Amino acid sequence: MRPIVLTLAGSDPSAGAGIQADIKTIEACGGFATSAVTAITVQDGQQLSRCEPLPADLVRDQARAVLSQLPVAAVKSGMLGTGEVVCEVARLLRTHRPEHYVCDPVLRAGSGRSLLNSGALELLREELLPLATLVTPNIPELEALTDRDVPDLAAARHAAWQLLDGGVPAVLVKGGHLKAERGIDLLITADLERRFDGEWIENGETHGTGCAYSAAIATYLACGRGLEDAIRHGKELVIRAIRYRMPAGGPAGLADPFGAPPAASHGGAG
Repeated sequence: MRPIVLTLAGSDPSAGAGIQADIKTIEACGGFATSAVTAITVQDGQQLSRCEPLPADLVRDQARAVLSQLPVAAVKSGMLGTGEVVCEVARLLRTHRPEHYVCDPVLRAGSGRSLLNSGALELLREELLPLATLVTPNIPELEALTDRDVPDLAAARHAAWQLLDGGVPAVLVKGGHLKAERGIDLLITADLERRFDGEWIENGETHGTGCAYSAAIATYLACGRGLEDAIRHGKELVIRAIRYRMPAGGPAGLADPFGAPPAASHGGAG
């Protein structure tokens, strides 16, 4: 039986990011995807024009319907939207205790618009992050969570340790925003530090890479892989998702977890 993975995230109609991207990624990695929608957005892969968080009790009841009936092996969260939702998710995790929880602390859209309301950041730090198997911030998210500048990998290491000192078990810093060290991710736990190098693909902005990465890691953990192995395979998936992305107009593209090279053309008999 495929392991069941639950994602809690916002809906993205372009399906490049958000809950649609999570579902595709979970299935691409061999899991059975279940979901609880936290918000409805209007976006097209380049611009977010509207975001409506759902009531916390509605998010809770969606997730509880899955967790109370199905043997969920891993939970992944992305955009949560409000402090009330953050608290409900924390209560659900404490009650149902899934073996793995991957928290992608989505704070802003690529356009810069906030996706977490005022006052919720502290709740995220205190209530949710310590419950995670792994937290996967990008550089702007790491800066917001630690209230410090992170210009390079050395600073990222110190910021990650700040989160560990606050009770987070493991942090994977995604280095895509680092100018001099692009494509390098850093895993920090109390017992180890690992650097994951990867190919940097210059093809413009790709929407949804963080969602795919965290969903892939959660699924590989649910499949029984160790943390480092799950990250390594998740990074390989994201590189493919970027390389073979879905065009979205101009320089933008949508991460495609099923991305693959175009089939070779074969000439037919004349």
